[in-house]
Amino acid sequence: MRLPIALFPRLRALIERNRHFAAALAAGAGVRLLAVLGYPGALWFAGDSYVYLGAALRLQPNKSKTTGYSLFLKALEPFRSLTLVAGLQHLMGLAVAVMIYVLARRSGVSQRWATAATLPVLLDGFVIEDEHMVMAEALFTFLIMLSMLLILWKSRIGWPVALLAGLLAGYAVDVRSAGLPLLLVFPVALLVRGLRQDGAWRWRNWHAWLAAVVMAIGCVVPVASYASWFHSRWGSYTLSRADGFYLWGRVSSFAECSVIKPPADELKVCPSGTPSSRTPPGAYVWHAPQARHVPGGPVSVAGNALLRDFAIRAVLAQPLGYLRSVLDGLALSVEWPQRPYPAAGTVYFYYFHLTPYAIPADHSWVVGGTAYSDAEQYGHATPSRVVRLFAYPIDGYERLFHTYGPLFGLIMLTGLGGALRIRRRPGRLPVLARPAHGGVHPPVPPRSPRAGSMLPWATAVALLVFPIAVVDFDYRYLLPVLPFASLAAGLAFAPPRQPAPSPPAVEERNDLTSQVPGQLG
Repeated sequence: MRLPIALFPRLRALIERNRHFAAALAAGAGVRLLAVLGYPGALWFAGDSYVYLGAALRLQPNKSKTTGYSLFLKALEPFRSLTLVAGLQHLMGLAVAVMIYVLARRSGVSQRWATAATLPVLLDGFVIEDEHMVMAEALFTFLIMLSMLLILWKSRIGWPVALLAGLLAGYAVDVRSAGLPLLLVFPVALLVRGLRQDGAWRWRNWHAWLAAVVMAIGCVVPVASYASWFHSRWGSYTLSRADGFYLWGRVSSFAECSVIKPPADELKVCPSGTPSSRTPPGAYVWHAPQARHVPGGPVSVAGNALLRDFAIRAVLAQPLGYLRSVLDGLALSVEWPQRPYPAAGTVYFYYFHLTPYAIPADHSWVVGGTAYSDAEQYGHATPSRVVRLFAYPIDGYERLFHTYGPLFGLIMLTGLGGALRIRRRPGRLPVLARPAHGGVHPPVPPRSPRAGSMLPWATAVALLVFPIAVVDFDYRYLLPVLPFASLAAGLAFAPPRQPAPSPPAVEERNDLTSQVPGQLG
Protein backbone atom coordinates (compact mmCIF):
# COMPACT_ATOMS: atom_id res chain seq x y z
CA MET A 1 0.00 0.00 0.00
CA ARG A 2 2.99 2.31 0.35
CA LEU A 3 3.47 2.80 -3.40
CA PRO A 4 -0.05 4.16 -4.14
CA ILE A 5 0.14 6.41 -1.08
CA ALA A 6 3.52 7.74 -2.18
CA LEU A 7 2.05 8.64 -5.56
CA PHE A 8 -0.50 11.09 -4.14
CA PRO A 9 2.01 13.87 -3.29
CA ARG A 10 3.57 13.54 -6.75
CA LEU A 11 0.19 13.64 -8.43
CA ARG A 12 -0.82 16.67 -6.40
CA ALA A 13 2.43 18.44 -7.31
CA LEU A 14 1.89 17.59 -10.98
CA ILE A 15 -1.62 19.06 -10.87
CA GLU A 16 -0.41 22.21 -9.12
CA ARG A 17 2.29 22.72 -11.75
CA ASN A 18 -0.30 22.36 -14.52
CA ARG A 19 -3.44 23.68 -12.85
CA HIS A 20 -4.94 25.23 -15.99
CA PHE A 21 -4.75 22.01 -17.94
CA ALA A 22 -5.84 19.94 -14.95
CA ALA A 23 -9.01 22.01 -14.70
CA ALA A 24 -9.69 21.67 -18.45
CA LEU A 25 -9.03 17.91 -18.33
CA ALA A 26 -11.40 17.52 -15.39
CA ALA A 27 -14.10 19.47 -17.26
CA GLY A 28 -13.64 17.28 -20.35
CA ALA A 29 -13.84 14.13 -18.24
CA GLY A 30 -16.97 15.42 -16.50
CA VAL A 31 -18.80 16.08 -19.75
CA ARG A 32 -17.85 12.62 -21.01
CA LEU A 33 -19.14 11.09 -17.79
CA LEU A 34 -22.52 12.70 -18.49
CA ALA A 35 -22.53 10.97 -21.90
CA VAL A 36 -21.74 7.59 -20.32
CA LEU A 37 -24.47 7.98 -17.70
CA GLY A 38 -27.04 9.42 -20.10
CA TYR A 39 -26.54 6.83 -22.84
CA PRO A 40 -25.60 3.41 -21.39
CA GLY A 41 -23.92 1.28 -24.00
CA ALA A 42 -23.13 3.26 -27.14
CA LEU A 43 -24.66 5.37 -29.89
CA TRP A 44 -25.07 4.27 -33.50
CA PHE A 45 -24.45 5.63 -36.97
CA ALA A 46 -26.76 3.92 -39.44
CA GLY A 47 -24.89 1.54 -41.71
CA ASP A 48 -21.28 2.03 -40.66
CA SER A 49 -21.74 1.00 -37.01
CA TYR A 50 -23.58 -2.17 -38.07
CA VAL A 51 -20.82 -3.10 -40.52
CA TYR A 52 -18.10 -2.62 -37.90
CA LEU A 53 -19.91 -4.69 -35.29
CA GLY A 54 -20.93 -7.46 -37.69
CA ALA A 55 -17.39 -7.70 -39.04
CA ALA A 56 -16.11 -7.98 -35.45
CA LEU A 57 -18.48 -10.80 -34.50
CA ARG A 58 -17.82 -12.64 -37.80
CA LEU A 59 -14.30 -11.43 -38.42
CA GLN A 60 -13.82 -10.45 -42.05
CA PRO A 61 -12.79 -7.50 -44.24
CA ASN A 62 -15.63 -5.55 -45.76
CA LYS A 63 -15.92 -4.61 -49.44
CA SER A 64 -17.17 -1.08 -48.80
CA LYS A 65 -14.80 0.12 -46.07
CA THR A 66 -11.69 -0.84 -44.15
CA THR A 67 -12.57 -2.70 -40.94
CA GLY A 68 -9.43 -2.34 -38.88
CA TYR A 69 -11.72 -0.85 -36.24
CA SER A 70 -13.51 -4.20 -36.10
CA LEU A 71 -10.26 -5.75 -34.85
CA PHE A 72 -10.40 -3.35 -31.90
CA LEU A 73 -14.01 -4.38 -31.24
CA LYS A 74 -13.02 -8.04 -31.56
CA ALA A 75 -10.35 -7.61 -28.88
CA LEU A 76 -13.01 -6.24 -26.51
CA GLU A 77 -15.66 -8.83 -27.39
CA PRO A 78 -14.97 -11.10 -24.36
CA PHE A 79 -16.08 -8.28 -22.05
CA ARG A 80 -19.51 -8.10 -23.75
CA SER A 81 -19.89 -4.41 -23.02
CA LEU A 82 -20.60 -1.55 -25.39
CA THR A 83 -20.21 0.77 -22.40
CA LEU A 84 -16.59 -0.40 -22.21
CA VAL A 85 -16.11 0.39 -25.91
CA ALA A 86 -17.50 3.91 -25.51
CA GLY A 87 -15.59 4.43 -22.25
CA LEU A 88 -12.26 3.48 -23.82
CA GLN A 89 -12.94 5.81 -26.74
CA HIS A 90 -13.64 8.65 -24.30
CA LEU A 91 -10.34 7.88 -22.60
CA MET A 92 -8.65 8.00 -26.00
CA GLY A 93 -10.11 11.48 -26.51
CA LEU A 94 -8.71 12.60 -23.16
CA ALA A 95 -5.36 10.99 -24.01
CA VAL A 96 -5.23 12.92 -27.31
CA ALA A 97 -5.68 16.15 -25.33
CA VAL A 98 -2.88 15.11 -22.96
CA MET A 99 -0.55 14.45 -25.91
CA ILE A 100 -1.36 17.87 -27.39
CA TYR A 101 -0.58 19.54 -24.08
CA VAL A 102 2.64 17.60 -23.52
CA LEU A 103 3.96 18.33 -27.02
CA ALA A 104 3.11 22.01 -26.70
CA ARG A 105 4.73 22.36 -23.27
CA ARG A 106 7.79 20.40 -24.39
CA SER A 107 8.16 22.92 -27.22
CA GLY A 108 8.15 25.87 -24.82
CA VAL A 109 4.51 26.95 -25.16
CA SER A 110 3.13 28.60 -22.03
CA GLN A 111 0.66 26.72 -19.84
CA ARG A 112 -2.24 28.94 -20.86
CA TRP A 113 -1.69 28.61 -24.60
CA ALA A 114 -0.94 24.90 -24.33
CA THR A 115 -4.18 24.43 -22.41
CA ALA A 116 -6.09 26.52 -24.95
CA ALA A 117 -4.85 24.18 -27.70
CA THR A 118 -6.54 21.24 -25.96
CA LEU A 119 -9.95 22.86 -25.44
CA PRO A 120 -11.44 22.01 -28.86
CA VAL A 121 -10.66 18.34 -28.21
CA LEU A 122 -11.71 18.32 -24.56
CA LEU A 123 -14.94 20.30 -24.77
CA ASP A 124 -16.33 20.02 -28.31
CA GLY A 125 -19.74 18.37 -28.04
CA PHE A 126 -19.52 16.77 -31.49
CA VAL A 127 -16.19 15.15 -30.57
CA ILE A 128 -17.70 13.74 -27.37
CA GLU A 129 -20.80 12.44 -29.17
CA ASP A 130 -18.63 10.76 -31.82
CA GLU A 131 -16.48 9.10 -29.14
CA HIS A 132 -19.68 7.57 -27.76
CA MET A 133 -20.59 5.99 -31.10
CA VAL A 134 -19.52 2.63 -32.47
CA MET A 135 -17.40 4.46 -35.00
CA ALA A 136 -13.72 4.53 -35.97
CA GLU A 137 -12.78 8.23 -35.58
CA ALA A 138 -11.71 8.11 -31.91
CA LEU A 139 -9.38 5.14 -32.40
CA PHE A 140 -8.03 6.55 -35.67
CA THR A 141 -7.24 9.94 -34.14
CA PHE A 142 -5.60 8.36 -31.09
CA LEU A 143 -3.32 6.18 -33.23
CA ILE A 144 -2.24 9.06 -35.47
CA MET A 145 -1.58 11.39 -32.53
CA LEU A 146 0.43 8.72 -30.73
CA SER A 147 2.50 8.15 -33.86
CA MET A 148 3.08 11.90 -34.14
CA LEU A 149 4.11 12.09 -30.49
CA LEU A 150 6.83 9.51 -31.14
CA ILE A 151 8.06 11.46 -34.16
CA LEU A 152 8.15 14.87 -32.46
CA TRP A 153 9.31 13.82 -28.99
CA LYS A 154 12.98 14.15 -29.87
CA SER A 155 14.81 15.79 -32.74
CA ARG A 156 16.57 12.49 -33.32
CA ILE A 157 14.78 9.18 -32.82
CA GLY A 158 16.10 5.65 -33.11
CA TRP A 159 14.89 3.12 -35.63
CA PRO A 160 12.88 1.07 -33.06
CA VAL A 161 10.80 4.17 -32.21
CA ALA A 162 10.46 4.99 -35.92
CA LEU A 163 9.24 1.44 -36.56
CA LEU A 164 6.63 1.69 -33.80
CA ALA A 165 5.44 5.07 -35.10
CA GLY A 166 5.10 3.57 -38.59
CA LEU A 167 3.15 0.55 -37.34
CA LEU A 168 0.72 2.83 -35.50
CA ALA A 169 0.18 5.01 -38.57
CA GLY A 170 -0.24 1.94 -40.79
CA TYR A 171 -2.84 0.40 -38.51
CA ALA A 172 -4.63 3.77 -38.40
CA VAL A 173 -5.07 3.48 -42.19
CA ASP A 174 -6.59 0.02 -41.68
CA VAL A 175 -9.01 1.71 -39.28
CA ARG A 176 -9.87 4.59 -41.64
CA SER A 177 -8.49 4.77 -45.17
CA ALA A 178 -8.74 8.58 -44.99
CA GLY A 179 -5.28 8.40 -43.42
CA LEU A 180 -3.61 7.08 -46.60
CA PRO A 181 -1.76 10.37 -47.37
CA LEU A 182 -0.06 10.17 -43.98
CA LEU A 183 1.84 7.07 -45.07
CA LEU A 184 3.88 9.49 -47.19
CA VAL A 185 3.67 12.59 -45.00
CA PHE A 186 5.04 10.99 -41.81
CA PRO A 187 8.21 9.31 -43.19
CA VAL A 188 9.04 12.42 -45.25
CA ALA A 189 8.57 14.65 -42.20
CA LEU A 190 10.81 12.37 -40.15
CA LEU A 191 13.47 12.48 -42.86
CA VAL A 192 13.35 16.27 -43.12
CA ARG A 193 13.65 16.65 -39.35
CA GLY A 194 16.75 14.47 -39.43
CA LEU A 195 18.41 16.10 -42.43
CA ARG A 196 17.61 19.73 -41.61
CA GLN A 197 19.56 20.83 -38.56
CA ASP A 198 20.50 24.35 -37.45
CA GLY A 199 19.35 25.79 -40.76
CA ALA A 200 21.53 23.52 -42.90
CA TRP A 201 20.90 20.32 -44.84
CA ARG A 202 22.99 17.33 -43.75
CA TRP A 203 22.41 14.91 -46.59
CA ARG A 204 24.87 12.33 -45.24
CA ASN A 205 23.01 11.88 -41.97
CA TRP A 206 22.55 8.14 -42.40
CA HIS A 207 20.77 7.88 -39.07
CA ALA A 208 17.97 10.09 -40.46
CA TRP A 209 17.73 8.02 -43.65
CA LEU A 210 17.57 4.77 -41.66
CA ALA A 211 14.84 6.07 -39.35
CA ALA A 212 12.74 7.30 -42.30
CA VAL A 213 13.10 4.06 -44.26
CA VAL A 214 12.28 1.94 -41.21
CA MET A 215 9.21 4.07 -40.51
CA ALA A 216 8.06 3.73 -44.13
CA ILE A 217 8.40 -0.06 -43.79
CA GLY A 218 6.43 0.09 -40.54
CA CYS A 219 3.68 2.06 -42.32
CA VAL A 220 3.45 -0.47 -45.11
CA VAL A 221 3.34 -3.66 -43.01
CA PRO A 222 -0.18 -3.24 -41.49
CA VAL A 223 -1.60 -1.98 -44.79
CA ALA A 224 -0.05 -4.82 -46.80
CA SER A 225 -1.23 -7.32 -44.19
CA TYR A 226 -4.78 -5.99 -44.44
CA ALA A 227 -4.62 -6.11 -48.26
CA SER A 228 -3.51 -9.75 -48.05
CA TRP A 229 -6.38 -10.49 -45.67
CA PHE A 230 -8.78 -8.83 -48.11
CA HIS A 231 -7.35 -10.94 -50.94
CA SER A 232 -7.83 -14.14 -48.97
CA ARG A 233 -11.52 -13.31 -48.59
CA TRP A 234 -12.45 -11.44 -51.78
CA GLY A 235 -9.64 -12.15 -54.25
CA SER A 236 -8.17 -8.63 -54.63
CA TYR A 237 -5.07 -7.06 -53.09
CA THR A 238 -6.69 -3.83 -51.93
CA LEU A 239 -8.23 -2.22 -48.85
CA SER A 240 -11.76 -2.08 -50.23
CA ARG A 241 -13.71 -2.21 -53.46
CA ALA A 242 -15.55 1.05 -52.99
CA ASP A 243 -13.03 3.66 -54.19
CA GLY A 244 -14.73 3.92 -57.59
CA PHE A 245 -18.17 4.06 -55.99
CA TYR A 246 -17.26 6.99 -53.72
CA LEU A 247 -15.27 8.81 -56.40
CA TRP A 248 -18.26 8.52 -58.75
CA GLY A 249 -20.32 10.20 -56.06
CA ARG A 250 -17.71 12.96 -55.80
CA VAL A 251 -17.86 13.79 -59.52
CA SER A 252 -21.67 13.69 -59.57
CA SER A 253 -21.57 17.25 -58.21
CA PHE A 254 -20.25 18.58 -61.55
CA ALA A 255 -20.19 15.79 -64.15
CA GLU A 256 -21.94 16.47 -67.48
CA CYS A 257 -21.79 13.66 -69.99
CA SER A 258 -22.22 16.10 -72.88
CA VAL A 259 -18.78 17.44 -71.94
CA ILE A 260 -17.18 14.19 -70.79
CA LYS A 261 -18.27 12.16 -73.85
CA PRO A 262 -17.75 8.76 -72.19
CA PRO A 263 -17.50 5.53 -74.23
CA ALA A 264 -20.62 3.43 -74.72
CA ASP A 265 -20.04 1.11 -71.75
CA GLU A 266 -19.85 4.11 -69.38
CA LEU A 267 -22.96 5.87 -70.65
CA LYS A 268 -25.09 3.76 -68.32
CA VAL A 269 -23.44 5.37 -65.26
CA CYS A 270 -23.90 8.98 -66.37
CA PRO A 271 -25.58 10.90 -63.51
CA SER A 272 -29.08 11.99 -64.48
CA GLY A 273 -30.22 15.60 -64.64
CA THR A 274 -28.07 18.71 -64.35
CA PRO A 275 -25.44 19.04 -61.61
CA SER A 276 -27.49 21.72 -59.85
CA SER A 277 -30.51 19.39 -59.63
CA ARG A 278 -28.61 16.63 -57.83
CA THR A 279 -28.32 16.20 -54.08
CA PRO A 280 -24.82 16.44 -52.50
CA PRO A 281 -22.50 13.54 -53.39
CA GLY A 282 -22.58 12.11 -49.88
CA ALA A 283 -26.33 11.58 -50.26
CA TYR A 284 -26.65 11.16 -54.03
CA VAL A 285 -24.32 8.17 -54.23
CA TRP A 286 -26.56 6.08 -51.95
CA HIS A 287 -29.71 6.58 -53.99
CA ALA A 288 -28.65 7.04 -57.63
CA PRO A 289 -29.69 3.96 -59.62
CA GLN A 290 -26.78 4.49 -62.04
CA ALA A 291 -24.33 3.59 -59.25
CA ARG A 292 -26.44 1.21 -57.20
CA HIS A 293 -27.48 -1.01 -60.10
CA VAL A 294 -24.28 -1.43 -62.12
CA PRO A 295 -23.70 -5.03 -63.28
CA GLY A 296 -22.43 -7.05 -60.36
CA GLY A 297 -23.07 -4.23 -57.88
CA PRO A 298 -21.03 -1.10 -57.08
CA VAL A 299 -18.49 -2.99 -54.92
CA SER A 300 -17.87 -5.82 -57.36
CA VAL A 301 -14.60 -5.83 -59.30
CA ALA A 302 -16.27 -4.88 -62.57
CA GLY A 303 -18.75 -2.42 -61.09
CA ASN A 304 -16.15 -0.57 -59.02
CA ALA A 305 -13.79 -0.37 -62.02
CA LEU A 306 -16.56 0.99 -64.26
CA LEU A 307 -17.48 3.71 -61.76
CA ARG A 308 -13.84 4.58 -61.16
CA ASP A 309 -13.05 4.85 -64.87
CA PHE A 310 -16.00 7.18 -65.41
CA ALA A 311 -15.02 9.32 -62.42
CA ILE A 312 -11.42 9.71 -63.58
CA ARG A 313 -12.64 10.57 -67.08
CA ALA A 314 -14.93 13.21 -65.57
CA VAL A 315 -12.09 14.80 -63.59
CA LEU A 316 -9.86 14.95 -66.68
CA ALA A 317 -12.64 16.41 -68.83
CA GLN A 318 -13.82 18.95 -66.23
CA PRO A 319 -10.82 19.76 -63.99
CA LEU A 320 -12.20 23.17 -63.02
CA GLY A 321 -15.50 21.61 -62.04
CA TYR A 322 -13.67 19.14 -59.85
CA LEU A 323 -11.55 21.87 -58.28
CA ARG A 324 -14.63 23.96 -57.59
CA SER A 325 -16.38 21.04 -55.90
CA VAL A 326 -13.40 20.48 -53.59
CA LEU A 327 -13.16 24.19 -52.75
CA ASP A 328 -16.89 24.26 -52.03
CA GLY A 329 -16.37 21.41 -49.58
CA LEU A 330 -13.53 23.25 -47.87
CA ALA A 331 -15.73 26.34 -47.59
CA LEU A 332 -18.36 24.28 -45.74
CA SER A 333 -15.82 23.51 -43.01
CA VAL A 334 -15.69 27.20 -41.97
CA GLU A 335 -19.29 28.11 -42.68
CA TRP A 336 -21.72 29.18 -39.99
CA PRO A 337 -24.45 28.32 -39.28
CA GLN A 338 -23.98 24.71 -40.27
CA ARG A 339 -26.12 23.23 -43.01
CA PRO A 340 -27.75 19.79 -42.77
CA TYR A 341 -25.08 18.49 -45.16
CA PRO A 342 -24.95 16.11 -46.98
CA ALA A 343 -28.48 15.32 -45.75
CA ALA A 344 -30.59 15.92 -42.66
CA GLY A 345 -30.79 12.18 -42.07
CA THR A 346 -26.98 11.97 -41.88
CA VAL A 347 -26.54 14.95 -39.58
CA TYR A 348 -29.19 13.52 -37.23
CA PHE A 349 -26.67 10.93 -36.04
CA TYR A 350 -24.16 13.60 -35.02
CA TYR A 351 -26.30 14.77 -32.10
CA PHE A 352 -27.40 13.35 -28.79
CA HIS A 353 -31.17 12.79 -28.68
CA LEU A 354 -33.63 12.26 -25.86
CA THR A 355 -35.27 9.18 -27.39
CA PRO A 356 -33.55 5.84 -28.11
CA TYR A 357 -32.65 5.10 -31.71
CA ALA A 358 -34.41 2.06 -33.15
CA ILE A 359 -31.76 -0.30 -34.54
CA PRO A 360 -33.08 -2.33 -37.51
CA ALA A 361 -34.00 -5.87 -36.58
CA ASP A 362 -34.89 -7.01 -40.09
CA HIS A 363 -31.80 -6.11 -42.11
CA SER A 364 -28.30 -7.55 -42.23
CA TRP A 365 -25.20 -5.52 -43.13
CA VAL A 366 -22.81 -8.44 -42.61
CA VAL A 367 -24.16 -11.88 -43.45
CA GLY A 368 -24.94 -13.95 -40.38
CA GLY A 369 -26.91 -11.55 -38.21
CA THR A 370 -29.10 -8.46 -38.24
CA ALA A 371 -27.98 -5.11 -36.90
CA TYR A 372 -30.12 -5.53 -33.78
CA SER A 373 -29.09 -9.13 -33.06
CA ASP A 374 -25.41 -8.23 -33.49
CA ALA A 375 -25.71 -5.28 -31.09
CA GLU A 376 -27.57 -7.41 -28.55
CA GLN A 377 -25.11 -10.28 -28.86
CA TYR A 378 -22.06 -8.03 -28.46
CA GLY A 379 -23.36 -5.90 -25.60
CA HIS A 380 -25.56 -8.45 -23.79
CA ALA A 381 -28.08 -5.66 -23.18
CA THR A 382 -30.67 -3.55 -24.94
CA PRO A 383 -28.46 -1.75 -27.48
CA SER A 384 -30.06 1.69 -27.42
CA ARG A 385 -30.96 3.27 -24.07
CA VAL A 386 -31.41 6.81 -22.74
CA VAL A 387 -31.37 7.98 -19.10
CA ARG A 388 -33.00 11.38 -19.41
CA LEU A 389 -31.72 12.75 -16.10
CA PHE A 390 -28.22 12.83 -17.60
CA ALA A 391 -29.19 12.97 -21.27
CA TYR A 392 -30.86 16.38 -20.98
CA PRO A 393 -27.71 18.30 -19.96
CA ILE A 394 -25.36 16.60 -22.45
CA ASP A 395 -27.90 17.02 -25.26
CA GLY A 396 -28.16 20.74 -24.57
CA TYR A 397 -24.40 21.05 -24.05
CA GLU A 398 -23.53 19.66 -27.49
CA ARG A 399 -25.86 22.03 -29.30
CA LEU A 400 -24.17 25.01 -27.68
CA PHE A 401 -20.53 24.03 -27.14
CA HIS A 402 -18.72 22.92 -30.28
CA THR A 403 -16.14 24.29 -32.67
CA TYR A 404 -18.07 26.70 -34.90
CA GLY A 405 -16.94 27.01 -38.52
CA PRO A 406 -15.26 30.44 -38.24
CA LEU A 407 -13.37 29.28 -35.15
CA PHE A 408 -12.17 26.20 -37.03
CA GLY A 409 -10.91 28.47 -39.81
CA LEU A 410 -9.10 30.65 -37.27
CA ILE A 411 -7.43 27.58 -35.76
CA MET A 412 -6.23 26.46 -39.19
CA LEU A 413 -4.88 29.92 -40.03
CA THR A 414 -3.10 30.19 -36.68
CA GLY A 415 -1.44 26.83 -37.27
CA LEU A 416 -0.34 27.93 -40.73
CA GLY A 417 1.16 31.10 -39.30
CA GLY A 418 3.19 29.07 -36.86
CA ALA A 419 4.37 26.62 -39.49
CA LEU A 420 5.56 29.19 -42.06
CA ARG A 421 9.13 30.30 -41.73
CA ILE A 422 9.00 34.07 -41.67
CA ARG A 423 12.03 36.22 -40.96
CA ARG A 424 11.42 38.95 -38.40
CA ARG A 425 13.48 42.08 -37.93
CA PRO A 426 13.24 44.07 -34.71
CA GLY A 427 10.80 46.95 -35.07
CA ARG A 428 9.59 45.88 -38.53
CA LEU A 429 6.78 43.85 -39.95
CA PRO A 430 7.59 40.17 -40.63
CA VAL A 431 8.73 39.62 -44.20
CA LEU A 432 9.71 36.67 -46.34
CA ALA A 433 13.38 36.64 -47.20
CA ARG A 434 14.09 37.95 -50.69
CA PRO A 435 17.28 38.49 -52.69
CA ALA A 436 19.12 41.80 -52.56
CA HIS A 437 20.60 43.52 -55.62
CA GLY A 438 22.51 41.10 -57.79
CA GLY A 439 20.38 38.15 -56.68
CA VAL A 440 22.38 37.56 -53.50
CA HIS A 441 20.48 37.04 -50.27
CA PRO A 442 21.53 39.32 -47.41
CA PRO A 443 23.19 37.47 -44.55
CA VAL A 444 20.58 36.18 -42.12
CA PRO A 445 21.48 34.64 -38.77
CA PRO A 446 20.85 30.91 -38.80
CA ARG A 447 17.45 30.05 -37.37
CA SER A 448 15.78 26.73 -36.88
CA PRO A 449 12.05 26.19 -37.40
CA ARG A 450 9.53 26.39 -34.65
CA ALA A 451 9.55 23.45 -32.30
CA GLY A 452 6.69 21.48 -33.86
CA SER A 453 7.64 22.06 -37.51
CA MET A 454 4.88 21.78 -40.10
CA LEU A 455 3.91 18.19 -39.37
CA PRO A 456 0.75 18.79 -37.27
CA TRP A 457 -0.55 21.39 -39.71
CA ALA A 458 0.28 19.25 -42.77
CA THR A 459 -1.51 16.33 -41.10
CA ALA A 460 -4.59 18.48 -40.49
CA VAL A 461 -4.61 19.64 -44.11
CA ALA A 462 -4.22 16.09 -45.44
CA LEU A 463 -7.06 14.79 -43.26
CA LEU A 464 -9.25 17.73 -44.28
CA VAL A 465 -8.67 17.74 -48.04
CA PHE A 466 -8.34 14.05 -48.89
CA PRO A 467 -11.87 12.91 -47.90
CA ILE A 468 -13.40 15.93 -49.64
CA ALA A 469 -11.37 15.20 -52.78
CA VAL A 470 -12.34 11.53 -53.06
CA VAL A 471 -15.77 11.36 -51.35
CA ASP A 472 -17.45 14.58 -50.20
CA PHE A 473 -17.50 16.98 -47.28
CA ASP A 474 -19.00 15.63 -44.06
CA TYR A 475 -18.96 17.28 -40.63
CA ARG A 476 -17.86 13.98 -39.12
CA TYR A 477 -14.71 14.09 -41.25
CA LEU A 478 -13.66 17.29 -39.46
CA LEU A 479 -13.36 15.57 -36.09
CA PRO A 480 -9.98 13.85 -36.75
CA VAL A 481 -8.70 17.14 -38.25
CA LEU A 482 -9.41 19.20 -35.14
CA PRO A 483 -6.73 17.81 -32.76
CA PHE A 484 -3.89 18.27 -35.25
CA ALA A 485 -5.05 21.73 -36.28
CA SER A 486 -5.26 22.66 -32.59
CA LEU A 487 -1.77 21.31 -31.93
CA ALA A 488 -0.38 23.28 -34.87
CA ALA A 489 -2.11 26.41 -33.57
CA GLY A 490 -0.68 25.85 -30.10
CA LEU A 491 2.83 25.37 -31.48
CA ALA A 492 2.50 28.73 -33.22
CA PHE A 493 3.13 30.23 -29.76
CA ALA A 494 6.32 28.23 -29.22
CA PRO A 495 9.53 30.28 -29.18
CA PRO A 496 11.92 29.56 -32.07
CA ARG A 497 14.61 27.08 -31.27
CA GLN A 498 18.04 28.63 -31.20
CA PRO A 499 20.91 26.78 -32.83
CA ALA A 500 23.45 25.27 -30.52
CA PRO A 501 26.11 27.84 -29.57
CA SER A 502 29.47 27.47 -31.25
CA PRO A 503 32.44 26.66 -29.01
CA PRO A 504 34.32 29.78 -27.92
CA ALA A 505 37.17 30.73 -30.19
CA VAL A 506 40.65 30.29 -28.76
CA GLU A 507 42.61 33.53 -28.77
CA GLU A 508 45.63 33.24 -31.01
CA ARG A 509 48.89 34.22 -29.39
CA ASN A 510 52.01 35.08 -31.35
CA ASP A 511 54.60 34.96 -28.57
CA LEU A 512 57.07 32.09 -28.51
CA THR A 513 56.09 30.73 -25.09
CA SER A 514 52.56 30.06 -26.22
CA GLN A 515 53.95 27.51 -28.69
CA VAL A 516 56.17 25.62 -26.26
CA PRO A 517 54.41 22.93 -24.20
CA GLY A 518 54.83 23.25 -20.45
CA GLN A 519 55.95 26.89 -20.50
CA LEU A 520 54.06 29.63 -18.71
CA GLY A 521 53.38 32.84 -20.60
